[in-house]
Amino acid sequence: MAVLAPLIALVYSVPRLSRWLAQPYYLLSALLSAAFLLVRKLPPLCHGLPTQREDGNPCDFDWREVEILMFLSAIVMMKNRRSMFLMTCKPPLYMGPEYIKYFNDKTIDEELERDKRVTWIVEFFANWSNDCQSFAPIYADLSLKYNCTGLNFGKVDVGRYTDVSTRYKVSTSPLTKQLPTLILFQGGKEAMRRPQIDKKGRAVSWTFSENVIREFNLNELYQRAKKLSKAGDNIPEEQPVASTPTTVSDGENKKDK
Repeated sequence: MAVLAPLIALVYSVPRLSRWLAQPYYLLSALLSAAFLLVRKLPPLCHGLPTQREDGNPCDFDWREVEILMFLSAIVMMKNRRSMFLMTCKPPLYMGPEYIKYFNDKTIDEELERDKRVTWIVEFFANWSNDCQSFAPIYADLSLKYNCTGLNFGKVDVGRYTDVSTRYKVSTSPLTKQLPTLILFQGGKEAMRRPQIDKKGRAVSWTFSENVIREFNLNELYQRAKKLSKAGDNIPEEQPVASTPTTVSDGENKKDK
């Protein structure tokens, strides 16, 4: 199992790796690296190269080159350990059915202010977060069950729209553990959010699961929203006033005659 898991992750990431490596910058870097190895190790080409080895072999790395390569390898591994882990080990994006409206940095404020009778539950997420991707199918299922005219579900990618995270005070730092964040908006204003934030700016431990139903009182919000929508649909329309026919009295008839 310890061997199969990395192999499966590698096979899953092959299409993404091919698109990533197809960029000119990475292709040129790979060609230069391969050229350095060929020139340094291939006997016809390496005989004329200077060397600081004690045995005088010009076709092998000397101590200075080994130190430089080890130092560069350590820097590359430290800077890319997070991206390589996410590229190979994160779960796939959710592509199932949902009833969710996706916002950007401009539409979120416009939609919240457009009709203040509508209650919104908005998820602030980032694609690189494993917690956000694990919560995606649960949130989609909740939207299919509870979405109605007066209760809507939305999402905004704060990893892409950083000004939205600043505006709504949702930190994207992995150390704060604030992703994902669910905020309930009523009347265009924030009513509650989960997870809550302590004085140090860190998220209070909270599990994103079906407990969202209980924590946000989704059943009560859904019933209330349905009643409001029915009340709006049952407003009686103004009936047209029928015109009453005018009758002419006999006296007027005689007078006309």
